[in-house]
This record gives sequence, C-alpha cells and structure tokens, in this order.
Amino acid sequence: MEKMKKPRSSAPSCFGFPISIFFIVINEFCERFSYYGMRAVLVLYFKFFLHWDDNLSTVIYHTFVALCYLTPILGAIVADSWLGKFKTIVSLSIVYTIGQVVMAVGSINDLTDYNRDGTPDRLSVHIALSVVGLILIAFGTGGIKPCVAAFGGDQFEDDQEKQRSMFFSIFYLSINAGSLISTVVTPILRGEECGIHTKQRCYPLAFGVPAALMAVALVVFIVGSSMYKKVLPQGNIMVQVSKCIAFAVGNRFRHRSKQFPKREHWLDWASEKYDNRLITQTKMVLRVLFLYIPLPMFWALFDQQGSRWTLQATTMNGDFGNMQIQPDQMQTVNPILIIVMVPVVDAVVYPLIKKCRINFTPLKRMTVGMFLAAMAFVAAALVQVQIDKTLPVFPVAGQTQIKVINLDIAEAKVNFGPGLHDVSLPSQGETDYFMLDAASLKTLTVSYGSRNKSRTLAALGQKRYTLEIKNNTVDILDELVLDNISSKPEEGNNLIRFINNLPSTANITMNNINFGEVQTWFASNYTAFQKGTKKIVVTDSSSTCQQQSIPFGFGSAYTIIINECGSSGLKIRYVQDIPPNTVHMAWQIPQYFLMTCGEVVFSVTGLEFSYSQAPSNMKSVLQAGWLLTVAVGNIIVLIVAGASKLDEQWAEYVLFAALLLAVCIIFAIMAYFYTYVDPAEVEAQLDEEEKKKKKEMEMGKEGTAYENGDVIAKVSQTEM
Repeated sequence: MEKMKKPRSSAPSCFGFPISIFFIVINEFCERFSYYGMRAVLVLYFKFFLHWDDNLSTVIYHTFVALCYLTPILGAIVADSWLGKFKTIVSLSIVYTIGQVVMAVGSINDLTDYNRDGTPDRLSVHIALSVVGLILIAFGTGGIKPCVAAFGGDQFEDDQEKQRSMFFSIFYLSINAGSLISTVVTPILRGEECGIHTKQRCYPLAFGVPAALMAVALVVFIVGSSMYKKVLPQGNIMVQVSKCIAFAVGNRFRHRSKQFPKREHWLDWASEKYDNRLITQTKMVLRVLFLYIPLPMFWALFDQQGSRWTLQATTMNGDFGNMQIQPDQMQTVNPILIIVMVPVVDAVVYPLIKKCRINFTPLKRMTVGMFLAAMAFVAAALVQVQIDKTLPVFPVAGQTQIKVINLDIAEAKVNFGPGLHDVSLPSQGETDYFMLDAASLKTLTVSYGSRNKSRTLAALGQKRYTLEIKNNTVDILDELVLDNISSKPEEGNNLIRFINNLPSTANITMNNINFGEVQTWFASNYTAFQKGTKKIVVTDSSSTCQQQSIPFGFGSAYTIIINECGSSGLKIRYVQDIPPNTVHMAWQIPQYFLMTCGEVVFSVTGLEFSYSQAPSNMKSVLQAGWLLTVAVGNIIVLIVAGASKLDEQWAEYVLFAALLLAVCIIFAIMAYFYTYVDPAEVEAQLDEEEKKKKKEMEMGKEGTAYENGDVIAKVSQTEM
C-alpha cells in the first residue's frame, strides 16, 4: 500500500515560506524598534525633563520594565483561552500605539509652557500623561510578547520544519536589528533641539518616531490578515497546570491526617481529578521552575544597563574624535557585542572547551554567566570610583560654599569672621569653592591695602555663592552672587555665565544666544551649551569685540570675565566653576563586554536548557516563567536600591555584585544536584502506558460482554 503524503498548504508562498510570515517579521522589527527606542531615552527623560532624581528615575524605570515582563502571562491567557493570537495582537497593539502617542504628547515642552520661559508650568500634567502612556505601553508590549512568535510558527505546515526553524532565526534577527537601530537613532533625535516657543531637547521626536513605528507595525500586521492561518483558542495549558497544582495542594491539605497514606510526590494528590500525563509533565516543569528561583538576580543587574549605567555615562566624556556619543547611545554596545559574541561563542569557544574534554553543561554555563555579570558590576564600581574623583563637592545641610573672584589689579584680602576662612587674592585672582559653616558665617570684611569694607550676611543656607570684589575709586565694591548650581550640568552640557568687568554696561552674545544687557561688575545667569568652541560677541558703549572661546568639553561650568573690549580686541578670563568630565565613556566598554558575555552564556543557554527539559506541550509555561524572572529581577532593583540607603554609587554596584555572587554559589549547588531528563523518552513511556492501559480496558470490556452474553443465554434456556 502506497504511503499517503501530507497535503501541502494552498497558502501563497515565497521561497518556500508562507508570505504571511514576512508581515509578521516586519511587524516585529517595527515593534522592537518602538519599544527599545523609547526605553533607551526613558531614564534621561525622567531625570532631565520630569526633573526626578537618580533614585526615583531608576525606580520608575525598573517598575515599568517589570510590568512589561509581568503582562505576558495575561497576554498568553487571553490569546489561548479567549480571543486567539491574531485578535490579541491587534487589540493590544492598538493599546500599545495609543500609549506611545500619549508618551510623545506628554513630552511636549510647550504643552504647558504658558509663560514661554522654556520650562513646563504644570509638570503634573506631563507626569500624568507619561505614567498613563507607560502603563498602556507595558500592557501592549507585554501582552503581545508571547503571541507574535507563536503566531508566526502557526503559519507553517507540519512538513515545513526547516522553514519554521529558519523563520525563528530571522525573527530573532529582526528583534536585534530593531533594538540596535533604535538605540542608535532615538538618542540622536533626543539630542536635537525643537520647540514652538523655546528650543529644548527633542523628547517629542525621540518618543514620536517609536510611536510612528508602532503604528506602522499595526498597519502592516492588519494588511496581512487575509493570508494568516488563524488557529482557534485551544485552552491555556498554564491555566491547566495552575489548576492541577492548586488541586494537589488543596487535596493534600484536606487529607493531612496520618490516617491517609503518604504519596511519592505531593503532586500525586491531584490524581483523583487529573490524568497521569498532566501530573508527570507538571512535575517536569516544576523541576525547571525550581531552578529559576535564583535567576532574577541576574536580570536585576542586567537591566541596569538602561538605568544606572546610562546615568553613569552622563558624568563621562563622550568625545570619540569626530563623533560625539550621547550617554544613552552607550547602550548600543550590548546589541553590537551580542551580534558578534553569539557566533563566536557557538563556533569557537564551546568547541574549544569540548576539545579540552570539559563537561560544560548548560547549568554550568549559566553559573559562569552569573559570575561574569557580577564581575561587570565590579568593573562598573571601579569606573565609578574614578568618576567620583572628578565630581564637584556641593554643600550639605548646615554648610555654605563660597568662591571669591578679584576683579581688580591690586591684591585683596577677605575675612569671613573669627575662626573662619581668610583669603588673599592676587590681581585678577580667584579661589576654588571652599566650605563654610552656615551658622557661624555672620559677616565678611574685604581689604584692599589700607581700605576696608565690612558687611553683615543674612542666613546663606545650603547653597553656592560667588563673591565678586573690586577696588573702586569711591568704595570697595562687593557682590555676593547666588550660583544656582547644585549638580553636574545635565546631559553633558556646559554651563556658561559672564561677569562684566568693563566700565560700562555690555551686551553679550555667545553662539547667537543673547545674555542681555549685563551691568558693570555684575554677573549674568548660567546658560547651557554643548561641547566645542563658541563665538563670543561683546558690545559696550564704544565698541564691539568678538573672539572664539576655548573648546568646552562635557559637563563643565565656567564664569567668563570680560576685562577689556577696545582697540586691542576682546580680553577675557575663564574661571572654572565645575571641571569637565574627564573619565571617557570608553571605560564603560569592559563592563558592557563582561555583561554581554554573561548574557550569551546565561540567557541563550537558559532558554535552550528550559526547552530541552520541558514537555512538548508546556514550552509556553516555561516561557512565561522565564519572562517572570526578568520581572522579579527588576523588582529586586527597586527593593535593594530603596533599602540600601548607600550614599556612594560605587558601593551600590559592589552590593549588587556581592548579592549575585552569593546567588551564583546557591545556583551552582542546586545545579550540582539536578538530574537531566529527556522529555521525549518520558512522553514515549507515557504513550506506552496509555496504550497498555487502553488495551487492558478494551480487553476488560470484551470479557464483560462475553460474561453478560453467557448469562443471557442461560436465562433464555431456562425460560424455554
């Protein structure tokens, strides 16, 4: 008899692939571009637009990421039990797109800038819109996460295993391509200046482009609707597993008395309601899920690339020759290294280890991955120590900082009262900021030779001040100027202000930014500028002078003193208020390299191990469990960062590294006692047992039928 061939699908195809999968791949690329592009600039948006501090920015960032990895469970249940994958993807993609649009609208500076001064007047409106947008995005991206790949797999027939395998490779490539490109592009968009009334960092564009890509993803997915193979909901295996576990626990609790005999495994208490196959498969899944318990600690460190490490980069030098790297663009190092490292590890590292006859099992690889991630945070701590050496010290409670600038050609002295700081300044000299006790600072006395001038000081408080002094023919001029700086300049900018030491009022412009009319020996406000040289133009009552500034770096603050503007040109002096960032961003590459190596041997291996140890119909359960470890990892960041109360950032890095090393040891012990199984063999045994049981039942029915027939025959003979 000729073997029957499986009927081939009549769906349109291209190179052996269903055309429908191309719509799915494009959809995934656009969606991942949207998600990672938005996420790349998110922590800087919190800090520099919403004006949250580093800790709050980190907390909200990781809360959002955790929610993105908790919602896939809901998405899987809705798709498998109610709407089906197609309707779930479409419905939640609409929610997703709305969330991205709300996020982009919330970042428009001019939305509430009623007085047009460059800052929102109702920041609460922007915060509310941002939070609503993030919640919608989390439910959208999380809900479709478990559906899209599985929906793509549904498009293939049983005889297209090779094409299905290649599809998943292309699908994974589209994820990394979307992530890489968006992580490069959106920080560039954020770095642009845009606005209706005032020019600000262009967060609306940085969020608007991902919103547009998500709309494209939705449209592309819907366009392919008529070509899709749509599988009806079959019931969610996660729900069945959960019910089986719940019944076993409840049944065991009801029969806790000693009169009931113990069972080999606590799940066997579910045998009254559920068949042996489901119970056995659930046992296999729980063995793997038990190993998942230590894994969230890895993700707690891994996902800080987008929060703490990005904030770390804001205090570093991003000058790469002709290219200026934004702090959030450093995140691209991870996907770039992933693309390089995955084939290198698979084709070179693992074969070499095998040749050395080392049994490098999946669980051993994951242990090494956790260790490498811990070392990445040690490297980050070492970098942070070097950064801290360059950071300015600001006053704390009960302290005041003062810098003194001598604008005259004669030597000056300043006395701040008994027991406090005394200063001697040469002609055109200045001091660094020095710390004073605010409560003890009552008066100051300025001396030029035999001339003295004293003044009483009001409570100065926890702030920085600059004392400008000059020996006028009539009097000693002294002006205590409040320096409105309490941290490093935002986003690597440079804060510049001018002091007019000319005999008349001057109009000062730098790179077409006008500082207005600055009166003699008074100071302008600070204004932010990006790195590079700038054109300074000064116009006083008699002349106009101009000059190129010194090249500004990243994160500095300068006071520029205008000393002369005349026939001899413009003479200026630079006083450094905050030193520029000197630690280069390239020093972050080792920590990114270690983290990426850890990700390659941990994440890729973990998924492979999970799938190899799970029953064929419960892959989705382990996928949900794996995503849940990412969510819990981000929750750990919230707990540790909130509870540690460490003043130094490097100490927090060391704390996380120590926690992961401790968890790594625990995981290594758990892995040592784990016994690998072959789910295919177990399922084959279950098939044999079910066949044997079915055969016995059929034989039992035949025997019963024979006995019943014999009895009926005897009754009939008696009646005759």
